Amino acid sequence: MSSDEQGLGDTTPFAAAQAHYSRLHRVYQQQLDRITPFVAYRWLGTVGLLSIFMLRIVLSQGWYIVCYALGIYLLNLLLAFLQPRFDPSLEEDLLADEIEGGGADEIPSLPSQRDDEFKPFVRRLPEWQFWLSSTRATLIALFCTTSEAFDVPVYWPILVIYFITLFVLTMRRQIQHMIKYKYIPFDFGRKARYGKPGRS
Repeated sequence: MSSDEQGLGDTTPFAAAQAHYSRLHRVYQQQLDRITPFVAYRWLGTVGLLSIFMLRIVLSQGWYIVCYALGIYLLNLLLAFLQPRFDPSLEEDLLADEIEGGGADEIPSLPSQRDDEFKPFVRRLPEWQFWLSSTRATLIALFCTTSEAFDVPVYWPILVIYFITLFVLTMRRQIQHMIKYKYIPFDFGRKARYGKPGRS
């Protein structure tokens, strides 16, 4: 057998595995694309998964460290969802540096009611990524509860108190940041309509 034929024989299983992986990834992406518009149903599914996970924790009275890790991860996702992509405190520092340096480029700013121009609130973590990461993390945590290796014995009331304290402190800091820079991460205002309304 020549070296060329041996090289082709070695890459054939790899190429078949890669083609199979590409096909599975394409099917997975198509399923994600199909459920994208159904925001409420997506979140209801994730809440259902979280309920199953919490029920598993309560009934088995174990895997508290997995529950704590999932809670911390979801809290980080929530904070990234509530924060603007361009942090105004960093913008102030950049603007001060630009003024000192002599150049002033256009720096993106948060929307405010004083501006005539509409500027949408751009999140650091979009809703789709927030949902997808939350669902994946919940599925991984649920999978971890099937193995005794992740059932580390801990005194769970301390974890609960620590998580509540961390949640209150981080949310207080986030709310103070929102008040200081006058932004709301949710759109409660009237939707703008473009074009002329139809006449009967």
